[in-house]
Amino acid sequence: MLPDYDREKVMSCMLDPVTSLMIAELEDGGKTCSYLAGAASIPEEDVMGHLSYMVECGFILRGTDSSGNVTFEADSARLSEAVEDGGSFDTAIDGLVKMDSYLN
Repeated sequence: MLPDYDREKVMSCMLDPVTSLMIAELEDGGKTCSYLAGAASIPEEDVMGHLSYMVECGFILRGTDSSGNVTFEADSARLSEAVEDGGSFDTAIDGLVKMDSYLN
């Protein structure tokens, strides 16, 4: 059984520019931590910090490859479920409005 999650916190994670970039990188398959760090131009040790809540809630799966490298993979069905949930859309819009108010 997948854990419950705070929809607002998930949407906030998805709206974070660094986290959303990493999630987008995972759309076409799993990636290593070092790959995501390079794509996001952040240190490897910061990758888990950005993805931790998404991993905790089962949206992103964390593992290791045959070489022992930390890997991440998106659970596309679960991500779609969160985005398509009617309440989440309103939360996403509220998040965008809040982000816009910080930028302007």
